[in-house]
Amino acid sequence: MTATAFADAARAAEREMRAVFAPTPLLRNDHLSDRFDADIWLKREDLSPVRSYKLRGAFNAMRKVIPGQSVFVCASAGNHAQGVAFMCRHFGVRGVIFMPVTTPQQKVQKTRIFGGDHVEIRLVGDYFDETLGAAQTFCTQEGAHFLSPFDDEDVIEGQASVAVEIEDQLGRVPDRIILPVGGGGLSAGVRSYFGPRLAYTFVEPTGAQSLGRALKHGAPINVSPIDSFVDGAAVAKLGERTFARLRDVARADAIHLSEDRICTTIIEMLNVEGIVLEPAGAMSIEALNDVRDDIRGKSVVCVASGGNFDFERLPEVKERAQRYSGVKKYFILRLPQRPGALKDFLGILGPDDDIARFEYLKKSARNFGSVLIGIETTRPENFARFLGELDAAGFTYTDITNNETLAQFVV
Repeated sequence: MTATAFADAARAAEREMRAVFAPTPLLRNDHLSDRFDADIWLKREDLSPVRSYKLRGAFNAMRKVIPGQSVFVCASAGNHAQGVAFMCRHFGVRGVIFMPVTTPQQKVQKTRIFGGDHVEIRLVGDYFDETLGAAQTFCTQEGAHFLSPFDDEDVIEGQASVAVEIEDQLGRVPDRIILPVGGGGLSAGVRSYFGPRLAYTFVEPTGAQSLGRALKHGAPINVSPIDSFVDGAAVAKLGERTFARLRDVARADAIHLSEDRICTTIIEMLNVEGIVLEPAGAMSIEALNDVRDDIRGKSVVCVASGGNFDFERLPEVKERAQRYSGVKKYFILRLPQRPGALKDFLGILGPDDDIARFEYLKKSARNFGSVLIGIETTRPENFARFLGELDAAGFTYTDITNNETLAQFVV
């Protein structure tokens, strides 16, 4: 398909969608624009009916085969499942949605609400590969239509409707667009629509660099094991069809962000702007820091891809953000077992320091005990003074803040 033909198909898909849902807003963000001295716009896919862009691809893929097909199947633990469920109810067809047994009940329930009586949810397998295998076996046995979350030309075309709306809403093509990458459906669709008319930044989580590794090796490769924290973009292998549309991306334009760093933007957007974003939805905004020097005075669109955030995760997100920002640290402290030792330690704390965790682990010797202690402060620089005074007072300690192996057991 030529670039012109693809753009025409994407526009046709976008027109058809208007019978189902309105365009998601493209909103200028003053807070970010001031910070980066640029014209920053957020494409709010978190405000779609299912709080992500995934219903676009599901809609386009399903409309292409209806009425010839009446049973649709997908394997997903999140946004794709909800998009498929929503469209099954819209089209009045049957959907069988396979989800891992470990899927949080909140996501299972939302999928059931979107699909109503038109969907059946099957919880199969502890890991996604097992879930996917069960879904594909069902399709073969029942003659159902499998809806890929990204590796499908009709899905890619549907996701390109995001680009159609951006151009119409902005009234022009922006100077740069920043896109989150998981399996590549959104990125492949938007890039195929805009072509070389603008600059791109593709961003993925450090724990699942499916695009970066594919570009390096010249083909999609499995990057397992992956970190599933950024669940909306934690994909072990880029799609073959999506890579065909992204294979000539400059490697410098594909960046990755640590999961802890992404948490800082989730917290900031919630506290400052009142915007609820899931980890994948926050990636494009956090990536502004990586292109700061290239965007000054220019127009930039960040695609906020989703807002399906489980607030039970908020304490973990806050914790990771504080640790990344350097305002929270954990130590194993060797505390003398004598009267006044704890008071001596507490006297070292500054006016902006706070004890967030204090737990005796064990007595390592008759005269000493090991204490797990978490300290929060207002500025990272405060720790320099705090640690200097600890050293001067003769306390022995180990900073375990960035020791992931140890921290997962004791923090």
